[in-house]
Amino acid sequence: MKKLFTITMALIAFTVSAQNVTFGAKAGLNFASMTGDEADGLDGRTAFHLGVTAEIELSDSFSIQPELLYSGQGFTADNDVTGKVDYINIPVMAKFYVGDGFSLEAGPQIGFLASAKSEAGGESIDIKDALKSTDFALNLGAGYKLDSGLNFGLRYSIGLTDVPDGDSNGFKHSVLQLSVGFNF
Repeated sequence: MKKLFTITMALIAFTVSAQNVTFGAKAGLNFASMTGDEADGLDGRTAFHLGVTAEIELSDSFSIQPELLYSGQGFTADNDVTGKVDYINIPVMAKFYVGDGFSLEAGPQIGFLASAKSEAGGESIDIKDALKSTDFALNLGAGYKLDSGLNFGLRYSIGLTDVPDGDSNGFKHSVLQLSVGFNF
């Protein structure tokens, strides 16, 4: 939590010193799954994400957008097991405006494990201690922003680090996000 607070404060300080900053909120659906050598028996988990954004305009066609998001991730398995792995994610996106309101984006993301549960047969088991507390990913996406401040986004998050702690089976997060937001 101390790391999360420090990173958040640094992002806020950076945004306050910028010339043209737009704050916003966003929410949407996550279509999450796991990749890896032994991930064949795992299916996706549909969850949600919710958070705040700060778009820092550096030129007419380029901006940096740090975000602070709650993100539901994880998987489901054939035998009715659901892995609910939820993070506080901090992506920092470089946004390139390629047309009127249309942008392409890419950037790194760090995630801090908020909760992790395995659910099966009506029972829930906390598995947080079996997973790494931080997760790194690379995000690629596209968006469209209306003059009213309403915006829409599509983003794919490619997990770069193994999710399990200790001996790993190579499981990494893979998340497709659809979002709707509003800039104030």
